[in-house]
Amino acid sequence: MTQPTPSPFTDPAAVARYAEGPRRNVPGYDSLLRMSRILLAERVPADGRVLVVGAGGGLELEDMALAHPGWRFDGVDPSQPMLDLAAQRLQSAGVPGGRVALHHGYAQSAPAGPFDGATCLLTFHFVPREERVPMAAEIRRRLKPGAPFVAVHLSVADGDAGNDGGEGGAGERDLWLSRYAAFQVASGMAPEMADRGRAKVAAELAVLTPQEDEAILREAGFGDVRIFYMGFAFRGWVACV
Repeated sequence: MTQPTPSPFTDPAAVARYAEGPRRNVPGYDSLLRMSRILLAERVPADGRVLVVGAGGGLELEDMALAHPGWRFDGVDPSQPMLDLAAQRLQSAGVPGGRVALHHGYAQSAPAGPFDGATCLLTFHFVPREERVPMAAEIRRRLKPGAPFVAVHLSVADGDAGNDGGEGGAGERDLWLSRYAAFQVASGMAPEMADRGRAKVAAELAVLTPQEDEAILREAGFGDVRIFYMGFAFRGWVACV
């Protein structure tokens, strides 16, 4: 019997390389981290508690913990190897273990809170469409009234891009995914790997339109939903309870 193909979040080699990925794949990733914590800091107090959904790898945990030494964090992720990587990253960065609690599981596995803010970065596109409203609702009900929520993930418009501007009439979704792959190549990825990645995204991930993503947040009970970031195929929103 053949072995199943390892998940990118359980394959040890892929986990070890994880930190390279966001900066190679996501335009302006470091600035995105800074923007996310600026948006949180508008409402999260100096001694606030923040929920991080999809915390595996620890990149955003490290960024927020170093910038806001009074914040405490609960991070949740379904991949134990990725949580182990996050713990190693935080330890190497000198973040005291008492400030961060890591939980193996999904949003519903997180503590009840209440939290002063929450993030879900580069995670929702792995979640099937029918599971997104319940997941967002699980996050919302753990937040204090007025608390901010920052979400960033793949989100691409659909339809005909038209023939003007040299686009050749390609579908808008295909066009933006092509730009996503081109950014990866410009960041040093081999073209054939970028093409395979683009095809995998198109075939396997639940990439919705920005309108659908905003509607999901509102249906889950969030208000004042506003877009703050766009990087080729990625979009980011801030919303409040």
